[in-house]
Amino acid sequence: MAYRRVAAIKTVDDFRQYLSGLGLSQTVDDRVLSSADGSPLAQPIDVGGFTVGNRWCIQPMEGWDGTTDGHPTEHTIRRWEHFGASGAKLIWGGEAVAVVPEGRANPNQLISSPETEAGLKKLLDTLMSTHEASFGTDSTKDLLVGLQLTHSGRFCRPKDKKKLEPRIAYHHPVLDPKFGIDPKDDKVVLTDSEIEQLHDAYVVAAKRAQKLGFHFVDLKCCHGYLGHEFLSAYERPGQFGGDFEGRTRYIRDLVAKVSDACPGLMIGVRLSVFDQPPYRPSSFDKESGTYGPGIPHEVPAGYRSFGAKADDPFAMDLSEPIELLNRLWKTGKVQMINLTAASPYYNPHLQRPAYFPPSDGYQPPEDPLVGCVRQIDAVAEVKKAVPHIPIVGSAYTYFQEYLPHVAQANVRDGKVDFIGLGRMVLSYWNMPADTLKDIDTRSQKMICRTFSDCTTAPRNGIISGCFPLDPYYKQMPENQQVKDLKAQLKAAAT
Repeated sequence: MAYRRVAAIKTVDDFRQYLSGLGLSQTVDDRVLSSADGSPLAQPIDVGGFTVGNRWCIQPMEGWDGTTDGHPTEHTIRRWEHFGASGAKLIWGGEAVAVVPEGRANPNQLISSPETEAGLKKLLDTLMSTHEASFGTDSTKDLLVGLQLTHSGRFCRPKDKKKLEPRIAYHHPVLDPKFGIDPKDDKVVLTDSEIEQLHDAYVVAAKRAQKLGFHFVDLKCCHGYLGHEFLSAYERPGQFGGDFEGRTRYIRDLVAKVSDACPGLMIGVRLSVFDQPPYRPSSFDKESGTYGPGIPHEVPAGYRSFGAKADDPFAMDLSEPIELLNRLWKTGKVQMINLTAASPYYNPHLQRPAYFPPSDGYQPPEDPLVGCVRQIDAVAEVKKAVPHIPIVGSAYTYFQEYLPHVAQANVRDGKVDFIGLGRMVLSYWNMPADTLKDIDTRSQKMICRTFSDCTTAPRNGIISGCFPLDPYYKQMPENQQVKDLKAQLKAAAT
């Protein structure tokens, strides 16, 4: 299914009309203002008593480029240099860091441990020094930097890049067979006592982050990883499943334990605010060389998704997410929220809209702009319900040239507090700085086109980076590996 590419839309007015033709109500500003012109994106904001200098945020990512014992490499350090040079004043975790070795999503994911402390500190120091070198003395005074702490749950691959070693909250009727988990194997299901031990590991990792100088930690609760999975554990018995109280206990208890153990350390939670059943590819599309539009797997009667209606898992219902966020906020232990959606593993068009899918994905079943605006609207609904919580919004990269035009409008209109950038900063890492300096970002050749090589590569055991646009990755042998891989997949499918 073909959709009009954003790069082919030449004016703001044409882009606005195209959105309208899709039935989307999204404001697109005619002109992007600089800091000197009073840009909404340049306005400071208070987060937990800390004044953050602007409304740009860098999202956490997994580079698959650490060492096998969890240390950062020169590739990781370079990425953090770019975060520092980006001009964003909120760095949300920077990198997904596993709290236990067995919780890694890949054998090269960073780990929080006594042995890796020096490497994690180097990442932070590199980011801070690069920011100061780029924006002047004392520019780090309003720069808020966190570390994302994670356990990958059913998507753990701690030893072999292609072999899952899952630890799950419950047996899922679709994801178990999809990812080769025996539905009768209860050894992969975390017990209540194991969850308590895992919480203790989070506390240790949070203490380490605070000691190293990070301002906050993100207790990851999104994208199908362990914290997110508990939110849909309707059928799990015991204290960590069943009703709303049980399903949210994992994250509520974790927040309380980290806060109590680390006074002065701020806490953020990145949350998949809605979900849908898993999707799968349909027939092979010869023109694109990938499988056709995604279609949902069949799900059993009574199937439920978090952030969806009880009687329709495809229809959004944000009442539970809003209740969870209100409860977290009222404890006084959570200072900020980062909202995303769904999972890159089983319904990526909802989470990370793209024109070109990764090798294990499918063609989007809708124009990717629909997915972007769906997340924007969900965030706006949450922001209206809980206006006191500083909120980061996601899914902006696919707007491409028009990202700043949309971002500026949404911050000005109070739909969101921060604009989160992920894939975009792998290719055009200084987009925030350029925007605020009145540099025409629409003319830049480094704008992410969502080619998805940064996802195809790690899905096949190769380091992640922008191979099509970043010269650093273009010259690597891994670039040819990705090209060969895509050609092989296309040949095999045909």
